[in-house]
Amino acid sequence: MRGNRFPAAVVAAALCLAAGFASAASPEKTPAGKGTAAAAVPQFAVPKPPFTPGIFPCSDCHKDIKPNPNRRELTDEHTSIVLNHAQGQRWCLDCHDVTNRDKLRLVNGQRIGFDESYLLCGQCHGDKYRDWKVGVHGKRTGMWNGEKQYLLCVHCHNPHDPGYKPIPPMPPPVRPEDIRK
Repeated sequence: MRGNRFPAAVVAAALCLAAGFASAASPEKTPAGKGTAAAAVPQFAVPKPPFTPGIFPCSDCHKDIKPNPNRRELTDEHTSIVLNHAQGQRWCLDCHDVTNRDKLRLVNGQRIGFDESYLLCGQCHGDKYRDWKVGVHGKRTGMWNGEKQYLLCVHCHNPHDPGYKPIPPMPPPVRPEDIRK
């Protein structure tokens, strides 16, 4: 039984390390003015979304267009967008805000910026969002115990057609002895 015990100092150091790791892996911050951790909204350092050139801000075109919230096939603009994402269940205004086209809309009606699109994706893809936050899904760079930068879902997935497209394999590496021939 004596061989199964750890010295108290080792246990304390492990607990401190685990606590530090947990706080570094959970970059949740309390929004200014809220004052409670319960109202915390996760904030992640992300690069700008990869917009198609010339389409953002959306309000440039939509400022003079009266919003039409009815589900329909788009026939005038955005006809090149094929929604292959929960077909028959989703449409544009399930994600894009009807009155402020420069924002996305969560299920609860909250408007968020495109740089927080992970919150929108996470509503339906909770397991992927959970994995993304801790660096298991997607790409995260930075220090293990410091600041990190996360790529948004849209850096790897087209939000209108999110299935990950196959990447053709690269040729095998050339063996060093084969190079000398």
